[in-house]
Amino acid sequence: MNNKTSLKKVLILVTILAVPGFLYYILQDQGKNRYRPLPRFHPVKIGGSFHSERGKLIPDTIFHKVGDFKFLNQKGDTLSWANYGGDITVFNLFYTWGHTDGLKAVNGVVQMLNKAYERNPRIRFVSLSIDPTADRPDRLRIYADSLNAMPGKWNLVTGDSAQVFKFINEQLFVDAATAYGRGGKQFSYGNMLVLVDPSRQIRGYYEAYNHEAVARLNDEIKVLLAEVLRNTKDGR
Repeated sequence: MNNKTSLKKVLILVTILAVPGFLYYILQDQGKNRYRPLPRFHPVKIGGSFHSERGKLIPDTIFHKVGDFKFLNQKGDTLSWANYGGDITVFNLFYTWGHTDGLKAVNGVVQMLNKAYERNPRIRFVSLSIDPTADRPDRLRIYADSLNAMPGKWNLVTGDSAQVFKFINEQLFVDAATAYGRGGKQFSYGNMLVLVDPSRQIRGYYEAYNHEAVARLNDEIKVLLAEVLRNTKDGR
């Protein structure tokens, strides 16, 4: 790929990330919250409480909350949900020795988002290694440096292999598995970014190599941020 093609792709991504947010903030400057609340994913059960819609009482639905975890980041620090209280978190999957187009795509998207929200402490990123046996903190540190991923803002994490895959499959509801063939270790996984709110509820899934999905993720981060700020102001 020549430099002109690479530059063109970067400019397309920058435009995607900038324009939707710009339009959203115009609406906010006019004092109007004209946006749809983001959906919540994976309902667990119907709760015992109700809310009113157009004069009708609707039973509240209880949604899945992403369970706690204990992983190591690129500094070797142990992380759990306690490190993310009140923050919006974007998860993705990766492994350090891969050179696939999908891996390059997701790294590029998170790099762009990390840059776009570098001054907003409420927006954070977690990249989960799907090869935790090989990707120990020392290797993650080198890889993180190549991505300009600062620990705290963008954590690259690893841990016990069984626990990592259980978290990915059963808490984020993303497919990920390891297989061994003639070419050695191989991975099958969903190249998704997962948006999680401060209540640990999943609010969106986005394909890393889909430009429209990336644009929607960027826009919906802003919508979710407005929701969080509003709820904080209202004492919720």
